[in-house]
Parts: sequence; structure tokens; C-alpha cells
Amino acid sequence: MSSLHRQERLLNVTGAGNPEELRSIREEEQNRLSAVLSSSPVIQVIQQLNELHDAIIVRALELAESELERTGFGNPPVPYAYVLFGSGGRSEQTMSSDQDSAIVYADPGETADAARCEPYFRELGRVAVERLVEAGYPPCEGNVIASNPEWCLSMTGWEAKLDGWFDEPSWEHVRYLLIVADARFVYGNEALATQWKNRFYRDVLHNPVIARRMMENTLRHKVLIGVFGQLLTESYGEEAGSLDIKYGAYIPMVNVFRLLAIKADIRETSTLGRIRALADAGLITEREQLAANEAFTLFLRLRLLSMAKMEDGQWIGSGKVPVKLLASEWTKPLKKALRLGRKLQRQLEKGIRDRFGGR
Repeated sequence: MSSLHRQERLLNVTGAGNPEELRSIREEEQNRLSAVLSSSPVIQVIQQLNELHDAIIVRALELAESELERTGFGNPPVPYAYVLFGSGGRSEQTMSSDQDSAIVYADPGETADAARCEPYFRELGRVAVERLVEAGYPPCEGNVIASNPEWCLSMTGWEAKLDGWFDEPSWEHVRYLLIVADARFVYGNEALATQWKNRFYRDVLHNPVIARRMMENTLRHKVLIGVFGQLLTESYGEEAGSLDIKYGAYIPMVNVFRLLAIKADIRETSTLGRIRALADAGLITEREQLAANEAFTLFLRLRLLSMAKMEDGQWIGSGKVPVKLLASEWTKPLKKALRLGRKLQRQLEKGIRDRFGGR
């Protein structure tokens, strides 16, 4: 997309007056990006797609604020930050990504607006999520979303929640901490988001129990390549013969580089950004960086190709690609990329156990 076209599209988003207009813009732009996917660099497509998602989310929040003002809730009583998790936090959203989000708002102290804070931000979270649903973004199935009061808290409330997760590193709590590691500021007061993430990193580093639990969670999804180099496809059901690109290739590599970045106190949230930062810090070699970039870029392309458009214009994606439909020139690079993913998982497991010991 030319810079002029991009600016026109973003201006259209900025000027949208309701979620229906946002959905129409999104569908039109996603149709265009889908049409050029096979002939364009996948990183360029991903960047443009996520730029579009960010702009729509920002506009939806602006509309939500205006709606609250009209309905008697007034303006935000204190500064707040709206953050994204998951693929949104990593700037790796597809055509069918859902909403994973949170609100962090400043402690009101003794101000006259203190009593307004909790009701205001709970309503803001509810309205913002509803407007984004109307724009075509389904809510997170796990309820990790700003409309859930558990994910819409003051800074003090968030600090207490993080402390609880660190103090009791159950499987679920560690999963939440890994979710927070991908958090990316998208709207509001960026300093609040930075303060919140700093609290996370203050406690996550040099904690052997948390490190081991994070490794166990990180290695839950295994790379789908067999000991003889064969692709491990679905064996049963309607998707028999398909390769699970999302959970058998993409997510394992996301997980590895997330944990390596956490260990190195790297604040970048995108996977390619984490790979670059690890190389800049001398923690992986230039050769390893190039190999990881190549593998992850292929996973991104195949993940986008697993998307399908429904009759109502909504995109869905199982994350699975029939092996028989894979372009023949991709089979060899795919196996190479999967072997790298398996190697990275083994190296990560060995590194954590060498540093912090076994269970």
C-alpha cells in the first residue's frame, strides 16, 4: 500500500462515526490485503494489518469515551492506559483476531473524583468491548478482556493482583503472567502502562520458581515434526491431514522467544522484535537471528493463509493448513523451520534447568 493510500485509510478510520463504519473500513482493507498476500512480503502485510487494527481500536475507544460523556458518566476521572495482549500485544494479529485487553487507571488518591473511578472505568471497558464486537472483533474466549472487572483495575489493584500471581505460581497464575509479558500500550496514558510493566519485570526476573513454571507452560505446545523429519498432521476428524500451524509452529516459537526476552529483561513484545533485541544483546548469533527470522516469517505467512472468509464478511481461522494444499516449494523450508523450533525448545529447557535446577 502506498503511503498516500495508507494515510487515506487511517483518516477514514479517524473520521468514522460509529462501529459499523469501522467494520466496513476493516473488511474492505482486509480484502485488499488478502488479495495481495501471495505477491507481497508477509511482514509488510502484517504491519499494515496491525496498523489498521490499532487505528480501529483507538477510534472505538474515542467513541466509547464520547458515549460515556453523553450518558452522564463524564470524562475519564483519572488518566488510564488501554493495553492489548496476545497477538495484539505482539502486533501479530490476523484477519480474525479477537479482543485480549486490559485497562490500568491511575490511583485517584483523595480527589473529589475518587468515587467515580471504578464505575467509570468498568463502564468504559464494557462499552469499548461492545463497540469493538460491533466492529467485528469477538471477545476473548478466556475472558481476558477490559470488560472483565478482573482486568480493569487501578494501579494499586493491579500491583496487588501481580503480587498474588507471583506469590502463588499456579499454572493459571503463570499463564496470566505470560499474558502480561505480551502487553502493549495502544491508547491513553503510556506512562501508566510503562509503570505497570516495570512492576511485572521487577518481580519476574531472578525468580527460580517462576522461571521453571514459565518454562513448563512455554513448552506445553510441541513443534509438529517427527523424529524422522515428517510433518505431524491431524489424524482424525474433518481436519485430518492438516498441519496445525498456529499451535504446532507459530505458538511454540512465540513462546520460546517470549521467555528468552523475559530472562534478558527485553521489553519488546513482537516476536521478530524480540529476536532482533536478543541478537543486539549478543544472546543469539547473527546466523541464529537470520534462521529464526526466516522460520517465523514463514509461520506468519502460513497462519494468514489459514484464514477463510465467511458469507457475512467475517474472517475465521482454525490455524490449520491441509498439507496437500501447501505449495511444493514451502515443504522443505517448513520442515527446516520446524526442526529449528524443536531445537529452540530443547535449548530453552536445558538452559532453564541448568540455571535453576530441576523441579
